[in-house]
Amino acid sequence: MWKALLNALKVQDIRKKLIFTGLMLVVIRFGCELPIPGVDTSYFKTLFANQTTDAFNFFNVMTGGSFTAMSVFALSITPYITSSIIMQLMTIAIPKLEEMQREGEDGRKKIAEITRYLTVGLALIESTVMSVGFGGQGLLLNYNAQSVGGKVVMVVVAVVSMTAGSALLMWIGERITEHGVGNGISIVLLFNIVSGVPSDISNIYARFMQNKSVAVATVAAIVIIAVIFAMVVFTIILQDAERRIPVQYSKKMQGRSMVGVQSSHIPLKVNTGGVIPVIFASSFLSFPVVISQFLNVDYTSVGGHILLALNSSNWFKPERPWYSIGLLLYIVLIVLFAYFYTSITFNPLEIANNMKKQAGFIPGIRPGKPTSDYLNKILNYIVFIGAVGLTIVCLIPIIVSGLFSVSNLSFMGTSLIIIVGVILETIKAVESQMLVRNYKGFLNS
Repeated sequence: MWKALLNALKVQDIRKKLIFTGLMLVVIRFGCELPIPGVDTSYFKTLFANQTTDAFNFFNVMTGGSFTAMSVFALSITPYITSSIIMQLMTIAIPKLEEMQREGEDGRKKIAEITRYLTVGLALIESTVMSVGFGGQGLLLNYNAQSVGGKVVMVVVAVVSMTAGSALLMWIGERITEHGVGNGISIVLLFNIVSGVPSDISNIYARFMQNKSVAVATVAAIVIIAVIFAMVVFTIILQDAERRIPVQYSKKMQGRSMVGVQSSHIPLKVNTGGVIPVIFASSFLSFPVVISQFLNVDYTSVGGHILLALNSSNWFKPERPWYSIGLLLYIVLIVLFAYFYTSITFNPLEIANNMKKQAGFIPGIRPGKPTSDYLNKILNYIVFIGAVGLTIVCLIPIIVSGLFSVSNLSFMGTSLIIIVGVILETIKAVESQMLVRNYKGFLNS
């Protein structure tokens, strides 16, 4: 591993890309600490500390803590992620966008441009809702003491700052993709999540090891490290696991010669949906909880108890075991969204038709619809396995949080899936550049 890293640093081109990526991440960290003019930077931190819901916790993790600090990067790249998901869904629903995607590089550039505009639009809407909705409640300093014109100016400053910050992060992510290593947007997201690890380690130490005897603290440290290591290994296996469907291509003429039978395979990833099913499921459960906060719902009523059951921070609490019933809905949603997202991103019929046009076939399966049905059958099987794996990764930190009263850890659960996926993707990107120069890569060392 270290030899591979030294080899990477020896290559001038890769070294420049790594330095450029590092400098851009430093700029991002500065932006996360730069407050918005006229905003109470402790407003959201105080608001969430007094609430029992964790609806915004994952959002705050994705922004690297800049959301609760209300910096210029408060929205981070979440508008871009949302717009990318929307565009992906619209590409399936709108034939013109689907045709545009099939145009190759030119089509992808057009879709990327539309995504940028959609990102700015979403950032504008989100920042406006936040500024107007929370402005008079304490988010904007001296908001209630200002005239109508003064209030408008304060809202405009906050909206422009947050929208510009989100657009700048999107631009930095694209520059990292172009001049750095790996996918820039993914690296920005990874950096935001990892920035919260030191505080999480401090919380773990305070909860399990501080003021404990040496023996108890040592055992606790060993158990915690073992659990984290097992979770990381399991997530790596889940992210990299795939089912390879063998494919053979019949003899065909190339020029004046006959090319023999060629063998290949179709890689079907076990975790086909990535982290998207978990995000969809969490958002679905969090939406009514967030709305209830604005409506000041009475949590002692029947409806209030149902809302508390939808809040994952109330699951596995020994004093309130009945609230864990919401966990069943969470698991069902993860499985359903895993199948839904896979169905719109993977088309077995299209793959079967393309194989048939290229004289390809799966051994023992007839071309055409039988091939499509076979791929569907295999896909349904591995999607369920992937959904179960996602559920396990996401439930362990929730169980620990409920049983031991530990605050949600930024590097576990959904965040761990993102961290592992981005690191593997970045390592493979660096490795591919090293292999071109006849260097042994990270994964081969």
